[in-house]
Order: sequence, then C-alpha cells, then structure tokens
Amino acid sequence: MNSGPSHSIQKRKSVAVDVDGVIIGGEAPIVVQSMTNTDTADVDASVAQVAALARAGSELVRLSVNSKEAAEAVPRIRERLDALNIGVPLIGDFHFIGHKLLAEHPSCAEALAKYRINPGNVGRGAKKDAYFSAMIEAAMNYGKPVRIGVNWGSLDQELVARMMDGNARSSHPRDTAEITREALVVSAVESAKRAEELGLGRDKIVLSCKVSGVQDLIAVYRDLAGRGDYALHLGLTEAGMGSKGIVASSASMGVLLQEGIGDTIRISLTPEPGGARTREVIVAQELLQTMGLRAFSPQITSCPGCGRTTSSFFQELANEIQTHIRDSMPEWRKAYAGVENMTLAVMGCVVNGPGESKHADIGISLPGTGEDPSAPVFIDGKKAITLKGTNIAAEFRKTVDDYVATHYEKRG
Repeated sequence: MNSGPSHSIQKRKSVAVDVDGVIIGGEAPIVVQSMTNTDTADVDASVAQVAALARAGSELVRLSVNSKEAAEAVPRIRERLDALNIGVPLIGDFHFIGHKLLAEHPSCAEALAKYRINPGNVGRGAKKDAYFSAMIEAAMNYGKPVRIGVNWGSLDQELVARMMDGNARSSHPRDTAEITREALVVSAVESAKRAEELGLGRDKIVLSCKVSGVQDLIAVYRDLAGRGDYALHLGLTEAGMGSKGIVASSASMGVLLQEGIGDTIRISLTPEPGGARTREVIVAQELLQTMGLRAFSPQITSCPGCGRTTSSFFQELANEIQTHIRDSMPEWRKAYAGVENMTLAVMGCVVNGPGESKHADIGISLPGTGEDPSAPVFIDGKKAITLKGTNIAAEFRKTVDDYVATHYEKRG
C-alpha cells in the first residue's frame, strides 16, 4: 500500500570504489558503516563488537590500528569473524605510524579491506610525503582502497599556516573559519591528487572532511563535492551523546543527502554509560530509510498521544510491535524478499487513526479516551478485522506475521 517517497533524490555522480564486495559510490546505495571502541589488541572484545555491529546492519566496520599489538591482532580478528560466517569488511584506521605498521605487519595489511589515512598526522616536513607515499604504495601492493580522511581536530598545521599567511596578504582577507574550511578541502583534494600521482586509481579513493559543527559540515561537503568525482564518506565528527548527537548528525547529513552528496555514512555517537555501540548503526539506517534512500526494516507510524489518548495502551503496543519486528527481521530478511519495505501504523484514536492506518500496509486504530473499546485493523487500505478484548496485542502481532508470510515472496 505504501507508495514510498513522492520524488527521488538525484545522487551526485561519483566513481565506484569496491571494498571487498561492498561498493561505495557509483550507482550503489549509500553504505552504512561504524567503528569499534574496543582495544583492537583485545581480540575477544573486538570480535564480539564487530559481530554485534555487523548483525545490527553495519556494512563496513573500522578498527583502530595504532600499535604493534593491534596490527598483530587484525588477522586473528578476521579469521575469527570468518569462522562465525561474518564477512563484514574491516577498515584499518591509521594515525602517526601507519606507514610503519603496514610495512612491518603484512598479514594485517592483507586482512584489512581498506585503509584510512589522515593527512594531518602522517608526518611533518619531508617525512610527510615519504610516510604518505609508503601507505599509498602499501595500498597498491595489496590492492586495497583508501579513505583519505581529513579532520579539523587534526588538520595539517603547515597547510593551515600557509593558507593563513596567504589570506593575510590578500586585499580582501576572509575570516579564520572560512580559511579553516577551505584548508580541510584542500588537504583532502591535494592528498588525493598525490595518491593518483603515485599510481592509485580514483576507483581506490574515498574522501572525507569531518567537522563537528552542523553548518560547517554542510559548507565543507558542498565545496568538496564540487572539486571532483571522488566517492565521499559523510559524517559529523564528535557529534555528541544521545539526542544531541542524533539531532546534529541528522540535521547536517540530512541536508547533504537531500542534495545527493554522500556515498557512505557513519553516525558518530558518544555511547551513553552502558549503552550499545550498535545504536549508531540503527540511527544511520533510520536516517536513510526516513529519507527514502534505503529500506532496512519495516517502518512504524505511531501517534504521539494527546488528551484524547489518556490510556498508555497504544504506546505499549507500538513498542511491542517495534520490538517484535526488530527481533523477527533477521529471519524475515533471510526468508522473504522485500519485507523491509513493509509499513505499519499503530494509532491511538479515531481522529487520525483510521486514515493513517489506511496509508500503511497494516494499521490498527486503537480506542482513544471515551471511544468504543474496539480496534479496527486495516490491511492494504481496507478494513479487514476488528480486534476487541484483552488479547489485542497478540492478535495484531499474529496479523503482522500472517501478512509477511502471505504478501512477500519466499526466498529459495
């Protein structure tokens, strides 16, 4: 019943990059990725977290490779994941000594599907080009793509100083923030061109320019997107914790995605104490699905409640159905083609309930305050049954299960 978005977003043209079977850019859908926060040298903890992120839907997972011990652990992590039948590609995040680790640990270089290089901390002066070149040459030797990832927290200070000096001599100097944004883009583009000079193809290069301010991110990526057809990784760095991080990431990336900018994304949330790392994956999926860019799981429309819905039953049912869908999706996805496109509505009263329910594939309009204690269920826009009594939740859950089994093509 759901017809999807009323218009499609025209995606910016970019060169496709193959990351061990996962395509970034080109005509491919936007890829969701995440990063571990375990000590990579702790193989057990890292395997467990990578597995959790992959099962949550992360299509690429990045690991810090910041020491000899971490580099030695990477191939063991890859082997353990393969034994668990978890083939998610692993990305190595290198800073300061990446050139050394890649040279001294070939098994690590081979096990990784992609390398992340930060031009701001690969070395200074003459060493910078030597170390950068060594990492690019390693990527070419092992046939790996790289992400050249600039971050304003570790921006190349030699480049910044050079650009600030030039700006000071200008007859129309720009403000410091504008020069900093320009330096981010110049660092990424110049590094990419240097990688190409060394022999790395554009189909092996992904660029990113991460900042923590919403308007700064939008301005930087608009500029970066106009400087070439490199595939772009999108993310608001140090976005924050909880609702702040979610809102800031969605506000900035939503604008850019709407403009067709971005080939792969990460939501960089600070985990709440005891919170799951997988939360950032779910938020990334929800952002893309809400914008109509991808479908990962059936979507539930539910009303916020008001004075007409003093009972909490519709809230409990919405939560129960959402939990049921999330728990069922791993099996549904394997068994039924297209089930992730299903839409549901759990509404709280007669005002908007029947109408919203008709727009969904399956919808239920629960009784609001003072309404007749019955709940009509709409399937594909038509009233199908009316549920009553104390077993409404279980009966509606069964209705959803039956719909999946009868409306989606069974695989295999």
